Amino acid sequence: MPLISVIVPVYKAEATLDDCVGSVLRQTLTDWEMILVDDCSPDGSGALCDRYAQQDPRITVIHQPVNQGVSVARNAGLAKAVAPCIAFLDSDDWMEPEMLDTLFNAMKTSGADSVGCAHYNVTGRGPEAPRVKEASFLPAGVYGPDELRQKIVLPLLKDRVTSIVNGFIWRFLYSADVIREAGITFSGIYLEDEVFLIDYFCNAKRLAMVEEAYINYYINPNSVTHRYVKDFPDVFRQSLQAKRERVERYGLTDLGDWEASTCWAGLLIGVSNLYAPGSGFEAGERRQLVRELLDQPEFREARQRLHPKGAGRNKQVVIDLLCKDRLFVLDRLYRVKNRGGR
Repeated sequence: MPLISVIVPVYKAEATLDDCVGSVLRQTLTDWEMILVDDCSPDGSGALCDRYAQQDPRITVIHQPVNQGVSVARNAGLAKAVAPCIAFLDSDDWMEPEMLDTLFNAMKTSGADSVGCAHYNVTGRGPEAPRVKEASFLPAGVYGPDELRQKIVLPLLKDRVTSIVNGFIWRFLYSADVIREAGITFSGIYLEDEVFLIDYFCNAKRLAMVEEAYINYYINPNSVTHRYVKDFPDVFRQSLQAKRERVERYGLTDLGDWEASTCWAGLLIGVSNLYAPGSGFEAGERRQLVRELLDQPEFREARQRLHPKGAGRNKQVVIDLLCKDRLFVLDRLYRVKNRGGR
């Protein structure tokens, strides 16, 4: 039996899959299995997956009959996985060679049921691509269940605009037993990773953190987080409802006005969504759509209850403009940003 199951959802990844798979093949820990879940990709990704599997028996391919999204793909991988530890990797990211070895040994020596690390933000492809280390949101050490709730779960709910905690699920090595015993799965197409982390760390007992960065996160302009999402308000409401259910399920208290913070984070993403490549809107049309977004009940109430402070410079500018209804200025700023600062 392998020690670690590495689950990789694959969709339109023909240009990046070699780096992703190659980084697992180069791991210093060799006792792993990799599950490539081809989500009915329309390019040559499925054929590439089959080729990797033919070259290495540790690689398994699942071909989804229809495209169902990253949540269904990851769930298919979880159902297939047999190792006691689970790692997730996106098809445009890649691991440092020591990642699995270091995290697995840290899990053994600490008695933890999860281990996390820092990562690099990478803005290009190839060995010369610029990359910047983003420090972990927790210093190296071992954390118990109360600390997991305070330092991971609660920030994912109540500090969404200013928190450095986010849904980067690939920063952790997980216990398959925790996932299966708690019945944790992915759902939805928006912030599904945050809900997964809330579920996991409300059931985990012990987390070990290491200081080093072992994952390269490619800031891909063509990824789903940078593409236009139709019907965003409905998609957001599904995520908000999932979080409400977790607050009730796990008896989370001392959250304050967490929904206003979460709705503000959703509003900021919703505005960026209207300016995403492929949206096809004209300037005047976008301003009207931003106005309609602001009039959605959840976002309207959040603006009435909360004016977030302490966000990063660019984000704070957007927040302040939205609070003041300066939509013309907001539109100009986004258009300058999307032209690369010209």
